[in-house]
Amino acid sequence: MTPPERLTITCPEDILGFIPHSLGYWPANSLVAMTMQGKRLGATLRVDLPDLDSDPGLLRFARTVRDYLDADHDADGALLVLFSEEGWMGGSGGWPGGVPAGAPMEGTLARLLAALEVELEVSGLPVRDAWYVGGSFWRNAYCFDPACCPFPGRSVDEIRDSRLNAEMVFRGSSVGEDPSSAGALPAAAEADACVLESEQKWSTEFAPLRGSCAQFAKILDVWGCVLADGGQGHLPAELSGYLRASLRIPHWRDAVLVMSAAGRPAAEQGAEDFGIFAPDAGLRVVSPPPGAWSAPGPAEDMPDEGAFPIPGYGEVLLGLAPPSPRWDRMRALERVLQQLGTAGGGEGGAASLTGRAWIEWCRGRGSFAHALLDRAVAEHPGYRLAELLSELVGRGTLCGWAGRRDAAWQKFETDAA
Repeated sequence: MTPPERLTITCPEDILGFIPHSLGYWPANSLVAMTMQGKRLGATLRVDLPDLDSDPGLLRFARTVRDYLDADHDADGALLVLFSEEGWMGGSGGWPGGVPAGAPMEGTLARLLAALEVELEVSGLPVRDAWYVGGSFWRNAYCFDPACCPFPGRSVDEIRDSRLNAEMVFRGSSVGEDPSSAGALPAAAEADACVLESEQKWSTEFAPLRGSCAQFAKILDVWGCVLADGGQGHLPAELSGYLRASLRIPHWRDAVLVMSAAGRPAAEQGAEDFGIFAPDAGLRVVSPPPGAWSAPGPAEDMPDEGAFPIPGYGEVLLGLAPPSPRWDRMRALERVLQQLGTAGGGEGGAASLTGRAWIEWCRGRGSFAHALLDRAVAEHPGYRLAELLSELVGRGTLCGWAGRRDAAWQKFETDAA
């Protein structure tokens, strides 16, 4: 796996400019909390702001954020950013929290910040700094001196034009729309009739082979070759139909997800543990046509696969094992699923969207996961894995890997000067 690129943060604009690149979009009505490990940024958490009119709600929210950040065991501090339009009005004292210079902190965002400070201080994660960010202005939450923090704040253009933002754009990072907004995840292109016809044909051929051990091995062979290519190549229609049809069988679909993160031995062992195989004497194994895929080369899997016990499906799907997943293979799987999803909806399309949602959830990008899961259920109402993952995401459950710096997906390493 290619190590993350290192970035140096030297000012608040750099910190605030890093957040949209870390999340993939500019957040709205959100708290973004970042742990600190000495002078290095740790985990990044984004959650919707709570009902700001309820003090009990603020306290529950603060405790939930504390519990999430406690998962970063190496953290010794936190940075908080409140993205909200609340309080950005004209007139004297009209900034977030409604806190004129020298006045008590009575604004609703200020009360939320105070609740977070108490909970994080008790947990050993004192708030080192905090900011309010609106649509047009931003300001430090602790600065009331008009000489350095004039009303209503500093322009958000300073964030968009920061040195760090420019560097990240230069390195190929981009900031998209909030996935919860309409149109952020466009519908698939016009259905590819050839792929869908192929998918239906392969689904018919797979039907009697669902419990075949030999067919299961062939499915992993084909997916392994496709992923070894990094998901970069164009998939022929016949191969796309084959792959989409394979995802319509739940234990094959789960095995593909598990294999991408934890290696083929985990996919094979989990299938054995579930007892999915039945005697398949006399049943032929079906493969994509010659030329649609390359025969497997030398085995290539987890480089340190003997260093830990083979995990079960549940452990992998929840991000509890292995200690760190194969992010490169998961990225390759994401690319393949994106291609498969462009062919159309139905069960194969829902499976592709759900697989992508799982990868986003593993990265800690719950907003993207939730948007993809909504689309999956729309494509195929009642799709069970999408419903189960949607419950996890809706409860704010973090993937195990996303909660640990040594395992979490990171495009960039960050140091604060």
